[in-house]
Amino acid sequence: MFDFSQVQIDSIIVHQVGNKNREEGVVYSKQALDLQEDFINSALLKYFLNPFKEPVFFNFFHDASINLNDLFVFVSEIFKDKDNFYDQTINIARHLYENSQHPQIKSGEFYVVYFKDCVVEDELCDALGFFKSENKETYLKVFQKNENYELACENGININKLDKGCLIFNTEKDLGYKICMVDNINKTSEAQYWKDDFLKVRPREDDFYLTNNALNLCKSFVDKVVTEKNSYSKIDQAEVKTKAVEYFANKETFNKKEFMEEVMHAPELIEAFEDYKESYTQEHNLPDINDDFDISPKAVKDAKNNFKSIIKLDKNFTFYIHGNADMLEKGFDDVRHLKYYKLYYMDEK
Repeated sequence: MFDFSQVQIDSIIVHQVGNKNREEGVVYSKQALDLQEDFINSALLKYFLNPFKEPVFFNFFHDASINLNDLFVFVSEIFKDKDNFYDQTINIARHLYENSQHPQIKSGEFYVVYFKDCVVEDELCDALGFFKSENKETYLKVFQKNENYELACENGININKLDKGCLIFNTEKDLGYKICMVDNINKTSEAQYWKDDFLKVRPREDDFYLTNNALNLCKSFVDKVVTEKNSYSKIDQAEVKTKAVEYFANKETFNKKEFMEEVMHAPELIEAFEDYKESYTQEHNLPDINDDFDISPKAVKDAKNNFKSIIKLDKNFTFYIHGNADMLEKGFDDVRHLKYYKLYYMDEK
């Protein structure tokens, strides 16, 4: 999905952005960096671009109008005329500072980079990168002095660990640009300001997004509707999960009618799924899955771990169902007055 083999850094500037809640302020550089050394260029390209491997894209958005999204405006000015680069980096750094108010947010170096010759989804285009380094590591420096070796400690940035970053590709402007992002610091905490407050992006409605939504809908349906409370067994749950994953893994295109017949098949289950789908999509503000779409293998691969069926029996046994739930049988032993599961298999490994 990405080809960065010919990418060049056209312009780069670094500002220091602090936490506004602690009144740490912003320190603006007077001019862009002048990168003369090839090894520094190579190290920076590795630091900035290596984390972007997955084809997960976003778009700038605003509830009222895309032109009210500040970053969309700043980015558009740079793509329109690169002479605007420095002035707009000031605006971008200030915008980041205004949205850095959570107590967990650390002060750090903020890089704005203009890249030439990126290839994304087979399209050649320029890109803007925003990167923030919040964590420093201690390094040992070994050097020779006279006839001996000596050691010194230095604090610096690990080029293999990007804290936060995003790439904004100069394409699909009318949709809010094509954007990918990483945040390796605040993945689950409430300090997810990078995505929600600073960038203000939402998932791009592509094959990955549509496949991921459909899979999440299926899992949520099984977890909340196909339950013992509604007279479905653990085997029923495992069967629906297994068939759903198999459908997405073995098909290239999603077809709703075909999906219903192969995965839900029972009329009462189809009706329950239709009802749940309507409420789920409205609650999460998602597009309906009535239309056909190409299935994303990457989305299926990511979702497989979430579709594992686990059955726990008292404190004695736990087993996973990875495939055909028809090879499992549940019953009750009248002599022992205990429930049981019977498993059928071909080979023992």
